[in-house]
Amino acid sequence: MEIAELISTAGILPNLRVTSKKQTLQELAKKAAEITGLPERAIFEVLIERERLGTTGVGHGIAIPHGKLAELDKLHGLFARLETPIDFDAIDEQPVDLVCVLLAPEKAGADHLKALARVSRLLRDKSICEKLRGADSADAIHALFTAFSASHAA
Repeated sequence: MEIAELISTAGILPNLRVTSKKQTLQELAKKAAEITGLPERAIFEVLIERERLGTTGVGHGIAIPHGKLAELDKLHGLFARLETPIDFDAIDEQPVDLVCVLLAPEKAGADHLKALARVSRLLRDKSICEKLRGADSADAIHALFTAFSASHAA
């Protein structure tokens, strides 16, 4: 599954105003609940539980919170560009402003890992991250995902 398919325009928050890691995860859980139809609380708890295992702040201003929910029937992704970078306990101790959430069914197995790898590859690309930071709409961000998927096709 390509990133542009995983993250729909409806799952993109181009100017999210938050002041903490917890608030970021709450807002993303709220948006994920709209998209998946699952309870916001269940999504938030899965994301918080994953953070307790170790931060998903991977460095360079990027976080990739993720988790599995038995009730899901397919992978879902969300993306937020934070209006102001926040402390996310990232491994490089730098504030985070790009957050990509992945939610997978319990039995997703390798698909979940492949999606994480794709998102990680996208967000390791410094020029893509610069463009994401400069994009001002969900459509512009989704267009970047589509272009990246096309340029990295097998």
